[in-house]
Amino acid sequence: MSVSDIDASAQARIGFRNDYSEGAHPRLLQALAAASGEQNAGYGLDRHSERAAALIRAACAQPHAQVHLLAGGTQTNLTAIGAFLRPHQAVIAAESGHIAVHETGAIELTGHKVLTAPAAEGKLTPAAIQALLDIHDNEHLVQPRLVYVSNTTELGTIYRRAELEAIAQLCRARGLLLFLDGARLGAALTAEGNDLTLADIAALTDAFYIGGTKNGALLGEALVIVNPVLQADFRYLLKQRGALLAKGMVLGTQFAALFEDGLFFALAEHANRMARRLREGLEQAGARFVVDSPTNQQFIVVGPAQLQALASRYDFERWETRADGEVVVRFVTSWATTAAMVDTLCQDYAAIAAP
Repeated sequence: MSVSDIDASAQARIGFRNDYSEGAHPRLLQALAAASGEQNAGYGLDRHSERAAALIRAACAQPHAQVHLLAGGTQTNLTAIGAFLRPHQAVIAAESGHIAVHETGAIELTGHKVLTAPAAEGKLTPAAIQALLDIHDNEHLVQPRLVYVSNTTELGTIYRRAELEAIAQLCRARGLLLFLDGARLGAALTAEGNDLTLADIAALTDAFYIGGTKNGALLGEALVIVNPVLQADFRYLLKQRGALLAKGMVLGTQFAALFEDGLFFALAEHANRMARRLREGLEQAGARFVVDSPTNQQFIVVGPAQLQALASRYDFERWETRADGEVVVRFVTSWATTAAMVDTLCQDYAAIAAP
């Protein structure tokens, strides 16, 4: 089949651009509809938000942790990091880290420099962190104070327990805070090869968050502050950053529904299962993958003609254009991705890739 054949047969566009294009899982919408008929306390003090916090603390095995519900990932990152650091302190992140690449300088806007380190497959290592500590060793430079990691990473890879333990050990030895961006934490915890649990992450980090926006919720991230030193006055800082929602029940209701019977993990596992199906189909068609991702983000290299043909029917992210004209594209599966969507993409790609 030629490119023109694919174009001519194109019907409705099929979305693989991200994992938050769909509204929300029906059970969350049902819970919201029920809660909307109630009189609820404001600013996250409603019974749904309190129940969500209790469920999350239990899942993390951290009865004394604070749980704060915020609207989005960038807001969570800038609010937390800005709160945790003194004015002269900086963040260490992978060069591909979301705060360094995709947040419009939000962390720098809070007055804190982001120090980036080379990171194979998006993952920081103790050696990379130590190299930056060795450079920033006096008062003429910013003082590294917090290490930022993403799980999954921006390339869809995951940290294994030994890797996160090694980073945590270095952080504690050097007096650094460890903060984990969990925008896609559900995908990480349900990925093949993962050996971390929520309780492990809570035990190893000072704070982290659990992403709902990219795992079946309309919106929302659950920030878990484990370190008691970081907990004081945090609601004041939420208010100051515009992150303390008057209708906090909108977030609380959704997280309560996600965590009351394992729906959070079920939705993430489905997205990963669809990604595995996608990877297997594309591999059979000869696709070249950029990274070995076990989660719901898959990156392949395509030529200009393949890109044009795929773009006629599918929505996806054009991740990187290479000097030779080839393009790295990203396909993302979600809780709502179906096997039929995946199989259609694989069939069309095979036709495009055929000699």
